[in-house]
Amino acid sequence: MSEELRQLMPILIPAVVILLIIMVAAFLDLRKQTVTRGPKWMWTVLICIPNLIGPLAYFLIGRKEE
Repeated sequence: MSEELRQLMPILIPAVVILLIIMVAAFLDLRKQTVTRGPKWMWTVLICIPNLIGPLAYFLIGRKEE
């Protein structure tokens, strides 16, 4: 492992853990929602995007207020 990567590990590991937690929360919430803005399959694909944009887009745009 390079020295640069070793120095970044304290930042990368928490960032990846936070991303996974947000993705799981988005999937669980999507599963229990009956109505969303757009098809559920589209939100599933967007949540799977391996960055923060997909889950945040679902929570900010995809959920339909009851």
